[in-house]
Amino acid sequence: MSPVRDVVAAVDFSAHSERVLSCAIELVSALGARLHLVHSYMDVPSQLLEHNVWIPEDVWARIRDEDGVRLEVLRARAAAAGLEVQVHQSPNPAGEAIAEHARKLGAGLIVMGTRGHSGLKQALLGSVARKTLRAAPCPVVVVPAD
Repeated sequence: MSPVRDVVAAVDFSAHSERVLSCAIELVSALGARLHLVHSYMDVPSQLLEHNVWIPEDVWARIRDEDGVRLEVLRARAAAAGLEVQVHQSPNPAGEAIAEHARKLGAGLIVMGTRGHSGLKQALLGSVARKTLRAAPCPVVVVPAD
């Protein structure tokens, strides 16, 4: 098995996401790898269009900008731990975006939580975690909720 050089950590700004980031920082530090924070703002407009709901592009631009600021705060936190960190945003559904970025980056590991903002009660894993596990090109560390 080759050394892990890049680690993808999925963040959604939930309280649980803080725990995921802490775990990712610890793992990346131990591995001497690069950390890639991936955030998905699900491509809701195309889904809403099916129901004749339209959200102006400037609203989505503002969401991307605000999420970019929040990602920068997380990037700075990881960088303060001495890590090389990059941030990535995606308009794709979270499970797809996480696996896609891991594939593109040649990541050796994905770190993610079991639940985020969805609030859906799942028996074992959240739906995003299940989708990511199915599509992931590398091992996935799933950080349980408190």
